[in-house]
Amino acid sequence: MVDVNGKWALVTGAARGIGRLAADFLARKGCNIIVQSRTMEASQAAAKEFEKHGVKTLCVSAEFTDTDSVKKMLESIDDSGVRVDIILNNAGMQVAYRTEYCKTPVSDYEKSFLINTVSPMMICYHFIPKMIENGFGRIVNTTSGIRLEPEQAGYSASKAALDKVTIDIGSKLEGSDVMINLTDPGWCRTDLGGPHAPNAPESAIPGVVVGAFVDDKRSGRFFNAGIFYGMTLKEAVEKAESMESPY
Repeated sequence: MVDVNGKWALVTGAARGIGRLAADFLARKGCNIIVQSRTMEASQAAAKEFEKHGVKTLCVSAEFTDTDSVKKMLESIDDSGVRVDIILNNAGMQVAYRTEYCKTPVSDYEKSFLINTVSPMMICYHFIPKMIENGFGRIVNTTSGIRLEPEQAGYSASKAALDKVTIDIGSKLEGSDVMINLTDPGWCRTDLGGPHAPNAPESAIPGVVVGAFVDDKRSGRFFNAGIFYGMTLKEAVEKAESMESPY
């Protein structure tokens, strides 16, 4: 199991919801956190909470519908001199629920893909070469289990695209100490999931972070967070490492 003490993790969407819980979990294990949200104010507020665990933080902001904003965020991380060891691409958005799904506007796809596919993959592409050079890296891309719901086509299609690229990249990293995997937090009561979702956000822990701790040089796996709920981190890692990669 990876010891994250003293490492640096970039957690997107870290100011609220599951992203905040995931960042807090890592901070409790001694991991320093690069806190990303849409505004610097939100990042700084969350960072104060993580720093209570005795870790360092770096605050950044980016609007994921704007690729230039993402580029500036990546440049600011580079300029900081911080070495990014772990990435939790947690930030995402469900733009709409279209009861009349045949009237789904193009904008649903455009916005969904920018936020849920393009921006997280920009982050992956930026840091993977550096991780390969450093000989270590863990990336966990957050996906969705939504199926058979054309009412949420923009969201589900963008997540399916993220799945595909993650698995394809994983085939190139398989067998190395730079690992990329997927996690699905499930339908939780967050700003994205809404107040009527069946699961508490805490049910996604430790499942959404287990990909940061696995240490078996295997990529492309899908970690359904719900099946890890109630486990210790050690138990969760052992279960995750028992899962086969798709290659």
